[in-house]
Amino acid sequence: MKTDKTRIPFLALVLFFSLTASSGAAQRPSQFVDITEVIPDVRLDIRYFGPHNFVGAPVDGYGAPKCLLTRQAAAALAKVQADLREFSLSLKIYDCYRPQRAVDHFVRWAKDVDDVKTKDEFYPTVDKRNLFKDGYIAARSGHSRGSTVDLTIVAVPTPPQETYTPGQPLFACHLPAEKRFRDNGIDMGTGFDCFHELSHPANPKLGLQQRLNRLLLKTIMEKHGFKNYDKEWWHFTLKDEPFPDTYFDFPVE
Repeated sequence: MKTDKTRIPFLALVLFFSLTASSGAAQRPSQFVDITEVIPDVRLDIRYFGPHNFVGAPVDGYGAPKCLLTRQAAAALAKVQADLREFSLSLKIYDCYRPQRAVDHFVRWAKDVDDVKTKDEFYPTVDKRNLFKDGYIAARSGHSRGSTVDLTIVAVPTPPQETYTPGQPLFACHLPAEKRFRDNGIDMGTGFDCFHELSHPANPKLGLQQRLNRLLLKTIMEKHGFKNYDKEWWHFTLKDEPFPDTYFDFPVE
């Protein structure tokens, strides 16, 4: 068979750009930054790097306990931290940029309805079969766009954080602070990633101090350009996020 030699360079060029695009997808874009480079005194508790989360295991894509964000989101968060610092308070971050592969891990976990080892803590009143229907799990996450962050407020000096040991007794995340896992943040009424109606930021069933603590977090985050998700007191997205339609999948490293 006769070969069209004029096509070989073209095909080689296509292959080159294809390989380049594939490798680039696995690297952190220059528009993303490690939050500790912008806010050195921020507290981190990256839950999906370890086993203390609703999956009950380290999540795909988290190769390091780091918070990566777009430069715009990080700069806005630095202003929040500056305001808190004046009152001997600090942000404590649970999650930032989340690779799409991590979201895929959540979806696989949610479909395995027999895996309920974390139910007693993270979704004690919810049937796992309803996690998709109730909006707790989805195939896409704003976190993958790089300008969404899950966080709380802690006092400075910061109290010790209780250490989670796999297999330890679990306590429902919506219980009073003294009865659930001891997070060292100020009392927001539930634990992080609590699949429960008490996690809704404006739930009127909370105590006065818990509502005031949530109001402080929401007010200071909104002051610097973030908007709160109406089902999770800890979840905020930069209003003018630079990648509103892009879901990244490079690993957290």
